Amino acid sequence: MAVALKLYRQGKKGSPSYRIVAVEKHSKADGKYIEGVGFYDPMVDPVVLNIKKDRFDYWIGVGAQVSEGLRKLLKNNKLV
Repeated sequence: MAVALKLYRQGKKGSPSYRIVAVEKHSKADGKYIEGVGFYDPMVDPVVLNIKKDRFDYWIGVGAQVSEGLRKLLKNNKLV
């Protein structure tokens, strides 16, 4: 089972928020996910980005790949 860490969009139109989730790589964008690893809310000032560091490191350790969007988010916030 190939696992990826992705952004899972929530919220209403024009007011997005995102969960950072571990999900099967080829599942639907709004389908079930394995585990919630964090939260990102770009609509508040300052931007909220919470990540469970131990769970994030666990998924990276077992071979999960980080999606391109999440990689950019982490790079812009200097977490990578």
